[in-house]
Amino acid sequence: MNEADLIATALAGLTPLGLKATLQKGNPRAAHPRADAFARIAKGKAHVDVVIEAKRNATPAMLGAILAQANAQVLAHDKHVILVTDYVTPPVADRLRAAQQQFIDVAGNAYLEAPGWFVFVVGRKPVRTGAPKHAAKGATPAGMKVAFALLCDPALAGAPYRTIALAAGVALGAVPGILADMRENGELVVLGKIRRLQANKRMLDHWAMVYARTLRPRTLTATYTTENFRDWEKWKLDPRQVKWGAEPAAALLTRHLRPGILTLYTEKLPVKMMIDQRLKPLHAPADVALVEVRKPFWGATLTLHGAGPREDTVPPVLIYADLLATGDARCIETAQQVYDDYLARLLPAA
Repeated sequence: MNEADLIATALAGLTPLGLKATLQKGNPRAAHPRADAFARIAKGKAHVDVVIEAKRNATPAMLGAILAQANAQVLAHDKHVILVTDYVTPPVADRLRAAQQQFIDVAGNAYLEAPGWFVFVVGRKPVRTGAPKHAAKGATPAGMKVAFALLCDPALAGAPYRTIALAAGVALGAVPGILADMRENGELVVLGKIRRLQANKRMLDHWAMVYARTLRPRTLTATYTTENFRDWEKWKLDPRQVKWGAEPAAALLTRHLRPGILTLYTEKLPVKMMIDQRLKPLHAPADVALVEVRKPFWGATLTLHGAGPREDTVPPVLIYADLLATGDARCIETAQQVYDDYLARLLPAA
Protein backbone atom coordinates (compact mmCIF):
# COMPACT_ATOMS: atom_id res chain seq x y z
CA MET A 1 0.00 0.00 0.00
CA ASN A 2 1.51 3.29 -1.10
CA GLU A 3 1.04 6.62 0.67
CA ALA A 4 -1.94 7.71 -1.45
CA ASP A 5 -3.72 4.39 -0.84
CA LEU A 6 -2.93 4.62 2.87
CA ILE A 7 -4.56 8.05 3.11
CA ALA A 8 -7.57 7.07 0.99
CA THR A 9 -8.21 3.88 2.98
CA ALA A 10 -7.92 5.60 6.35
CA LEU A 11 -10.22 8.45 5.31
CA ALA A 12 -12.80 6.00 3.94
CA GLY A 13 -12.88 4.40 7.39
CA LEU A 14 -14.46 7.55 8.80
CA THR A 15 -17.77 6.88 7.01
CA PRO A 16 -19.02 4.27 9.54
CA LEU A 17 -18.28 6.86 12.26
CA GLY A 18 -20.73 9.30 10.67
CA LEU A 19 -18.04 11.51 9.16
CA LYS A 20 -17.30 12.29 5.53
CA ALA A 21 -13.74 13.04 4.41
CA THR A 22 -12.90 14.65 1.08
CA LEU A 23 -9.38 15.24 -0.24
CA GLN A 24 -8.63 18.82 -1.27
CA LYS A 25 -5.90 20.77 -3.00
CA GLY A 26 -3.42 22.57 -0.80
CA ASN A 27 -2.65 26.27 -0.77
CA PRO A 28 0.25 26.78 -3.22
CA ARG A 29 1.19 30.02 -1.43
CA ALA A 30 1.59 28.35 1.95
CA ALA A 31 4.95 28.90 3.63
CA HIS A 32 5.47 25.14 3.93
CA PRO A 33 3.54 23.42 1.12
CA ARG A 34 5.06 19.96 1.52
CA ALA A 35 2.20 18.41 3.46
CA ASP A 36 1.21 14.89 2.43
CA ALA A 37 -2.41 15.88 1.74
CA PHE A 38 -5.24 18.24 2.66
CA ALA A 39 -8.78 17.14 3.49
CA ARG A 40 -12.16 18.41 4.62
CA ILE A 41 -13.89 16.35 7.31
CA ALA A 42 -17.62 16.99 7.64
CA LYS A 43 -20.59 15.90 9.74
CA GLY A 44 -23.83 17.32 8.45
CA LYS A 45 -23.31 21.02 7.80
CA ALA A 46 -20.32 21.26 10.13
CA HIS A 47 -16.85 20.77 8.67
CA VAL A 48 -13.17 21.34 9.39
CA ASP A 49 -10.25 21.59 6.96
CA VAL A 50 -7.15 19.67 8.00
CA VAL A 51 -3.60 18.84 6.96
CA ILE A 52 -2.78 15.14 6.56
CA GLU A 53 0.57 13.75 7.71
CA ALA A 54 0.98 10.13 6.58
CA LYS A 55 3.48 8.01 8.53
CA ARG A 56 4.24 4.32 8.54
CA ASN A 57 4.50 2.42 11.83
CA ALA A 58 3.77 5.05 14.50
CA THR A 59 5.89 3.44 17.21
CA PRO A 60 6.55 5.05 20.63
CA ALA A 61 10.12 5.92 19.58
CA MET A 62 8.80 7.84 16.57
CA LEU A 63 6.20 9.90 18.43
CA GLY A 64 8.53 12.79 19.23
CA ALA A 65 9.49 13.31 15.59
CA ILE A 66 5.87 12.85 14.46
CA LEU A 67 4.68 15.51 16.90
CA ALA A 68 7.48 17.86 15.83
CA GLN A 69 6.45 17.54 12.17
CA ALA A 70 2.79 18.00 13.04
CA ASN A 71 3.52 21.16 15.02
CA ALA A 72 5.49 22.57 12.08
CA GLN A 73 2.52 21.98 9.78
CA VAL A 74 0.15 23.68 12.24
CA LEU A 75 2.36 26.77 12.24
CA ALA A 76 2.69 26.73 8.44
CA HIS A 77 -0.95 26.16 7.51
CA ASP A 78 -2.88 27.27 10.61
CA LYS A 79 -4.98 24.10 10.45
CA HIS A 80 -5.40 21.00 12.55
CA VAL A 81 -3.08 18.14 11.55
CA ILE A 82 -4.36 14.58 11.30
CA LEU A 83 -1.86 11.74 11.54
CA VAL A 84 -2.70 8.93 9.12
CA THR A 85 -0.90 5.64 9.67
CA ASP A 86 -1.18 1.87 9.25
CA TYR A 87 -2.03 1.02 12.85
CA VAL A 88 -2.09 2.73 16.23
CA THR A 89 -1.79 0.53 19.30
CA PRO A 90 -3.87 1.45 22.38
CA PRO A 91 -0.82 2.73 24.35
CA VAL A 92 0.28 4.92 21.44
CA ALA A 93 -3.32 6.11 20.99
CA ASP A 94 -3.42 7.22 24.61
CA ARG A 95 -0.17 9.13 24.21
CA LEU A 96 -1.34 10.81 21.02
CA ARG A 97 -4.59 11.84 22.68
CA ALA A 98 -2.68 13.17 25.70
CA ALA A 99 -0.64 15.29 23.28
CA GLN A 100 -3.90 16.36 21.54
CA GLN A 101 -2.62 14.89 18.28
CA GLN A 102 -5.54 13.62 16.21
CA PHE A 103 -5.12 10.42 14.18
CA ILE A 104 -6.81 7.78 12.07
CA ASP A 105 -5.47 4.40 10.93
CA VAL A 106 -6.53 1.89 8.31
CA ALA A 107 -7.89 -0.46 11.01
CA GLY A 108 -10.52 2.11 11.99
CA ASN A 109 -8.89 3.42 15.18
CA ALA A 110 -9.22 7.18 15.48
CA TYR A 111 -9.05 10.25 17.66
CA LEU A 112 -10.82 13.28 16.19
CA GLU A 113 -12.06 16.32 18.02
CA ALA A 114 -13.78 19.41 16.59
CA PRO A 115 -16.84 21.54 17.37
CA GLY A 116 -19.80 19.21 16.97
CA TRP A 117 -18.05 15.85 17.31
CA PHE A 118 -15.64 13.79 19.36
CA VAL A 119 -14.30 10.42 18.21
CA PHE A 120 -11.98 8.11 20.13
CA VAL A 121 -11.83 4.53 18.88
CA VAL A 122 -9.05 2.15 19.99
CA GLY A 123 -8.44 -1.58 20.12
CA ARG A 124 -9.34 -2.52 16.56
CA LYS A 125 -6.90 -5.05 15.15
CA PRO A 126 -4.37 -4.14 12.44
CA VAL A 127 -5.25 -4.77 8.83
CA ARG A 128 -2.88 -6.68 6.57
CA THR A 129 -1.83 -4.34 3.78
CA GLY A 130 0.31 -6.71 1.73
CA ALA A 131 4.05 -7.24 1.67
CA PRO A 132 6.01 -4.07 2.39
CA LYS A 133 8.05 -2.58 -0.39
CA HIS A 134 11.80 -2.56 -0.20
CA ALA A 135 13.07 0.39 1.79
CA ALA A 136 14.60 3.24 -0.10
CA LYS A 137 18.36 3.47 0.18
CA GLY A 138 17.97 6.65 2.24
CA ALA A 139 16.14 4.68 4.95
CA THR A 140 18.89 2.07 5.34
CA PRO A 141 21.53 2.43 8.09
CA ALA A 142 24.03 3.59 5.46
CA GLY A 143 21.53 6.10 4.11
CA MET A 144 20.85 7.40 7.61
CA LYS A 145 24.58 7.87 8.20
CA VAL A 146 25.06 9.83 4.97
CA ALA A 147 22.06 12.04 5.71
CA PHE A 148 23.39 12.69 9.23
CA ALA A 149 26.80 13.68 7.87
CA LEU A 150 25.20 16.12 5.43
CA LEU A 151 22.89 17.60 8.06
CA CYS A 152 25.90 18.22 10.31
CA ASP A 153 28.04 19.58 7.47
CA PRO A 154 25.85 20.75 4.54
CA ALA A 155 28.92 21.77 2.51
CA LEU A 156 29.86 18.08 2.38
CA ALA A 157 27.13 17.55 -0.23
CA GLY A 158 29.42 18.97 -2.91
CA ALA A 159 32.42 16.85 -1.95
CA PRO A 160 33.67 13.78 -3.85
CA TYR A 161 31.95 10.48 -3.09
CA ARG A 162 35.01 9.17 -1.25
CA THR A 163 35.05 12.19 1.07
CA ILE A 164 31.35 11.72 1.86
CA ALA A 165 31.86 8.00 2.50
CA LEU A 166 34.72 8.62 4.93
CA ALA A 167 32.80 11.33 6.79
CA ALA A 168 29.66 9.22 7.05
CA GLY A 169 31.47 5.98 7.88
CA VAL A 170 29.92 4.00 5.00
CA ALA A 171 31.19 2.00 2.05
CA LEU A 172 32.10 4.07 -1.01
CA GLY A 173 29.79 2.04 -3.26
CA ALA A 174 26.74 2.97 -1.18
CA VAL A 175 27.05 6.73 -1.68
CA PRO A 176 25.83 7.20 -5.31
CA GLY A 177 22.56 5.36 -4.71
CA ILE A 178 21.90 7.19 -1.45
CA LEU A 179 22.50 10.59 -3.05
CA ALA A 180 20.25 9.60 -5.96
CA ASP A 181 17.45 8.83 -3.48
CA MET A 182 17.99 12.16 -1.75
CA ARG A 183 17.83 13.94 -5.10
CA GLU A 184 14.57 12.17 -5.96
CA ASN A 185 13.12 13.21 -2.59
CA GLY A 186 14.06 16.84 -3.18
CA GLU A 187 16.67 16.82 -0.41
CA LEU A 188 19.55 17.25 -2.82
CA VAL A 189 19.79 19.61 -5.80
CA VAL A 190 22.22 18.85 -8.64
CA LEU A 191 23.19 21.55 -11.13
CA GLY A 192 25.68 20.19 -13.62
CA LYS A 193 28.45 18.71 -11.49
CA ILE A 194 27.53 20.74 -8.42
CA ARG A 195 25.53 19.12 -5.61
CA ARG A 196 23.80 21.19 -2.92
CA LEU A 197 21.84 20.03 0.11
CA GLN A 198 18.25 21.31 0.15
CA ALA A 199 18.06 21.05 3.92
CA ASN A 200 15.14 22.11 6.11
CA LYS A 201 13.38 21.12 9.32
CA ARG A 202 11.15 18.63 7.52
CA MET A 203 14.26 16.72 6.40
CA LEU A 204 15.60 16.89 9.96
CA ASP A 205 12.35 15.58 11.46
CA HIS A 206 12.09 12.83 8.86
CA TRP A 207 15.66 11.79 9.62
CA ALA A 208 14.92 11.81 13.35
CA MET A 209 11.86 9.63 12.85
CA VAL A 210 13.59 6.99 10.71
CA TYR A 211 16.68 7.14 12.94
CA ALA A 212 14.55 6.31 15.98
CA ARG A 213 13.13 3.25 14.23
CA THR A 214 16.20 1.89 12.46
CA LEU A 215 19.60 3.18 13.50
CA ARG A 216 19.23 4.29 17.12
CA PRO A 217 18.46 0.83 18.57
CA ARG A 218 21.74 -0.43 17.11
CA THR A 219 23.85 2.20 18.87
CA LEU A 220 23.11 1.08 22.45
CA THR A 221 26.02 -0.99 23.75
CA ALA A 222 25.68 -0.99 27.56
CA THR A 223 23.65 0.30 30.49
CA TYR A 224 24.84 1.12 33.99
CA THR A 225 23.79 2.41 37.37
CA THR A 226 25.87 4.94 39.28
CA GLU A 227 26.02 6.47 42.74
CA ASN A 228 27.37 9.69 41.20
CA PHE A 229 24.32 10.54 39.11
CA ARG A 230 23.64 13.92 40.74
CA ASP A 231 27.23 15.05 40.19
CA TRP A 232 27.29 14.17 36.49
CA GLU A 233 28.37 17.68 35.45
CA LYS A 234 31.57 17.19 37.46
CA TRP A 235 32.52 14.04 35.56
CA LYS A 236 35.76 14.45 33.66
CA LEU A 237 35.33 13.50 30.01
CA ASP A 238 38.01 13.49 27.36
CA PRO A 239 36.03 14.84 24.35
CA ARG A 240 38.34 12.92 22.01
CA GLN A 241 37.04 9.67 23.53
CA VAL A 242 33.66 10.36 25.13
CA LYS A 243 30.86 12.86 24.46
CA TRP A 244 27.60 13.61 26.18
CA GLY A 245 24.45 12.94 24.18
CA ALA A 246 20.68 13.27 24.53
CA GLU A 247 19.49 14.66 27.89
CA PRO A 248 22.80 15.69 29.51
CA ALA A 249 24.01 17.24 26.24
CA ALA A 250 20.77 19.19 25.97
CA ALA A 251 21.09 20.28 29.59
CA LEU A 252 24.58 21.62 28.92
CA LEU A 253 23.51 23.51 25.80
CA THR A 254 20.16 24.89 26.97
CA ARG A 255 20.10 24.77 30.78
CA HIS A 256 16.47 23.79 30.30
CA LEU A 257 16.43 20.14 31.33
CA ARG A 258 17.32 18.00 34.31
CA PRO A 259 18.52 14.65 32.89
CA GLY A 260 16.75 11.48 33.87
CA ILE A 261 19.18 9.30 31.92
CA LEU A 262 22.84 10.04 31.22
CA THR A 263 23.80 9.21 27.63
CA LEU A 264 27.45 8.80 26.64
CA TYR A 265 28.71 8.28 23.09
CA THR A 266 32.01 6.43 22.90
CA GLU A 267 33.68 3.59 21.05
CA LYS A 268 34.85 2.19 24.38
CA LEU A 269 34.15 3.50 27.85
CA PRO A 270 37.47 4.26 29.62
CA VAL A 271 38.13 1.95 32.56
CA LYS A 272 39.21 4.87 34.73
CA MET A 273 35.90 6.58 34.12
CA MET A 274 34.00 3.44 35.10
CA ILE A 275 35.95 3.28 38.36
CA ASP A 276 35.78 7.00 39.16
CA GLN A 277 32.03 7.22 38.56
CA ARG A 278 31.23 3.83 40.13
CA LEU A 279 29.47 2.50 37.07
CA LYS A 280 27.87 -0.88 37.65
CA PRO A 281 26.70 -2.84 34.60
CA LEU A 282 23.03 -3.78 34.25
CA HIS A 283 22.96 -7.30 32.85
CA ALA A 284 19.19 -7.71 33.12
CA PRO A 285 16.35 -5.43 32.01
CA ALA A 286 15.59 -2.66 34.49
CA ASP A 287 12.91 0.00 34.79
CA VAL A 288 15.52 2.75 34.47
CA ALA A 289 19.11 2.60 33.23
CA LEU A 290 20.68 5.67 34.78
CA VAL A 291 23.60 5.63 32.34
CA GLU A 292 23.47 4.39 28.75
CA VAL A 293 26.47 4.03 26.47
CA ARG A 294 25.97 4.40 22.72
CA LYS A 295 28.40 3.77 19.90
CA PRO A 296 29.17 6.65 17.49
CA PHE A 297 27.97 5.80 13.99
CA TRP A 298 29.67 8.56 11.98
CA GLY A 299 33.08 8.59 10.32
CA ALA A 300 36.20 9.94 11.98
CA THR A 301 36.65 12.63 9.31
CA LEU A 302 33.23 14.21 9.78
CA THR A 303 33.47 17.90 10.61
CA LEU A 304 30.78 18.44 13.21
CA HIS A 305 29.76 21.99 12.25
CA GLY A 306 27.19 23.61 14.48
CA ALA A 307 28.14 21.46 17.46
CA GLY A 308 27.74 24.45 19.73
CA PRO A 309 30.15 25.98 22.20
CA ARG A 310 31.12 22.70 23.84
CA GLU A 311 33.42 19.96 22.53
CA ASP A 312 32.07 17.40 24.98
CA THR A 313 28.64 17.00 23.35
CA VAL A 314 27.52 15.27 20.16
CA PRO A 315 26.13 17.54 17.39
CA PRO A 316 22.77 19.29 17.93
CA VAL A 317 21.24 17.21 15.10
CA LEU A 318 21.80 14.05 17.15
CA ILE A 319 20.84 15.68 20.46
CA TYR A 320 17.57 16.79 18.84
CA ALA A 321 16.81 13.34 17.43
CA ASP A 322 17.67 11.48 20.63
CA LEU A 323 15.43 13.79 22.67
CA LEU A 324 12.50 13.21 20.30
CA ALA A 325 13.07 9.45 20.43
CA THR A 326 12.39 9.40 24.18
CA GLY A 327 8.78 10.42 23.54
CA ASP A 328 8.91 12.33 26.82
CA ALA A 329 7.09 15.69 26.82
CA ARG A 330 9.87 17.56 28.64
CA CYS A 331 12.48 16.17 26.23
CA ILE A 332 10.35 17.09 23.20
CA GLU A 333 10.05 20.63 24.54
CA THR A 334 13.81 20.82 25.04
CA ALA A 335 14.40 19.42 21.55
CA GLN A 336 12.52 22.41 20.17
CA GLN A 337 14.82 24.73 22.10
CA VAL A 338 17.88 22.92 20.73
CA TYR A 339 16.45 23.41 17.25
CA ASP A 340 15.70 27.10 17.85
CA ASP A 341 19.14 27.83 19.32
CA TYR A 342 21.42 25.71 17.16
CA LEU A 343 19.68 24.35 14.06
CA ALA A 344 17.04 26.80 12.82
CA ARG A 345 19.53 28.89 10.85
CA LEU A 346 20.90 25.94 8.88
CA LEU A 347 17.65 23.93 8.72
CA PRO A 348 14.80 26.45 8.41
CA ALA A 349 11.18 25.46 8.91
CA ALA A 350 10.19 26.52 5.41
